[in-house]
Amino acid sequence: MKRSILLLLSAASAASLAAPPAAQVHDYPTSGRVEYVLECMQKHDGKYEYLYKCSCVIDHIAKQMSYDEYVTMSTALRNQTMAGERGALFRDPVPVKEMAGKYKALQASADKACYVPQR
Repeated sequence: MKRSILLLLSAASAASLAAPPAAQVHDYPTSGRVEYVLECMQKHDGKYEYLYKCSCVIDHIAKQMSYDEYVTMSTALRNQTMAGERGALFRDPVPVKEMAGKYKALQASADKACYVPQR
């Protein structure tokens, strides 16, 4: 009995070592996470406590959408205030407004969960 349990455990260990770890579905590049955290900290007067809070926010966002969706939606929101014709590409089309709104709501929810005040 002991021998069969040991064989089973050693086979399971060997299988886990041989198989590469599965990539996380919403794995963001480190640089993307760092950019978000630095920008978030800057909005909150560079206070060190926001290192953890802003990291929490981007982790929450990463659980909800892929990195490509994040880039698209955050770009839509960020550029809504752009003046001129180029800004019209982000202000006028309904799908872009919807993306920006969805991202803004998700970010507000993550901010609330991580105790980050809106600014």
